[in-house]
Amino acid sequence: MMENPGNHLVVVIGAGPAGLFASKQLVTQGVPVMLLNRDVKPGGLAEYGIYYDKLKMKEGLRKQFRQILELPGIDYYGNVVVGEKGDVSLAALRAMGFQALLVTVGAQGTKWLGLPGEELDGVYHAKDLVYHYNLLPPYSQREFHIGKRVALIGAGNVMLDIAHWLVRDLQVDEVVVVARRGPNEVKFTKKELEIVARNLDLAALDAELERVRPTADAVGQAVYEARDFMLSALPKALEPVSATRIRFDFLASPRRILGDEHGKVRGLEVEDTTLICSEGEVQAKRLGPMRVVDADTVIFCIGDRVDETFGLPVRWNAFVKHAQPRFPVDGLSYEVYDPEMGRPLVRVFVAGWSREASSGLVGVARKDGENGADAVLKYLAGLPGLRAPQEVRGNLQAHLARLGKPVVRKEHLWLLEQAERAEAERRGVETFKYGNNAAMFAAMHLG
Repeated sequence: MMENPGNHLVVVIGAGPAGLFASKQLVTQGVPVMLLNRDVKPGGLAEYGIYYDKLKMKEGLRKQFRQILELPGIDYYGNVVVGEKGDVSLAALRAMGFQALLVTVGAQGTKWLGLPGEELDGVYHAKDLVYHYNLLPPYSQREFHIGKRVALIGAGNVMLDIAHWLVRDLQVDEVVVVARRGPNEVKFTKKELEIVARNLDLAALDAELERVRPTADAVGQAVYEARDFMLSALPKALEPVSATRIRFDFLASPRRILGDEHGKVRGLEVEDTTLICSEGEVQAKRLGPMRVVDADTVIFCIGDRVDETFGLPVRWNAFVKHAQPRFPVDGLSYEVYDPEMGRPLVRVFVAGWSREASSGLVGVARKDGENGADAVLKYLAGLPGLRAPQEVRGNLQAHLARLGKPVVRKEHLWLLEQAERAEAERRGVETFKYGNNAAMFAAMHLG
């Protein structure tokens, strides 16, 4: 047990589910938290990653997050970018005297394949589009030129989120799912497929499965199992609202995006692949022959990257953790390690997506955030309290006051909630969300 836990002070960076539940865990043990968030609103991917029409789920999560933020030991500071190029760096936060820093930010960067043509008009990353239709500034204010024939690179749930938007909102003509591997290795769930399953071109699916069947057979994969899995989504599938045709192009490795004379996408060049068994695993191997997938839009649905300018050591697209942690939780390390210096980065911890890229499920993020908080609590148990915690708190508050930009506090969030609720009532809609920071600041009476 800690003596005088109220004399400790921790800064948590990132107010998604991991950061919020970590903050709750800390304050319920008597440790005050200063919670910094890049966005105006808390919630992270729970607010800006879950499909916008899942209103009941989102409202339930917002209620939980509000209850956490109402805890007296948590001070919230929104619209604050942490990083080497941000409003405040990790080094500056450490110098201010905080006893521990817990980083719980989500994926800050986007993963690309480095293909020729990625700069063309009509080439996008799924995360930017998810943020766009969920009204996260500044993505909400960007223009995205989506055509009628869209190629989606990747075969996971993120791909289906984008397909959902293309099929049921934009109602494009065709969606082509491009995958390097075979049909037995898709990563999406039946539940997500149910949203768009009625738009599957079943004749094209059967033809594609027959085309790749010899390759799948050679590595012991039965394409009829993949077919059964996809068709199992049909009984509970949503009724279609468009004539959009969804088809798959398996064993296809993207190599180049083709453009026209106006700098717009006109196709995706792919290289045929085959499947091989290597060290007990099935892998895709490029074969050489090229062909073109007809498309006027290409969207990468292949995952995200950590921000290498955030201020933490990065290797293999992950922040580096201590392999032999002093404060493990459930056998996992939450402590940051500096491989160049050959020692832990003292006082700095990671949790949630910052510790390990995950499925994006709120429950997973919550558990990892709580575990990260427990690691911090173990560390603090061996430390005396701060002599002047208010001085440390004041150091950060003074720094933020000098930024010359609006910094959002808890009382401002309550004003924003009231304003958005009133606007929804005025418009006669179930929910309303401001899509730009200026409107949110005006609603919160922030200059």
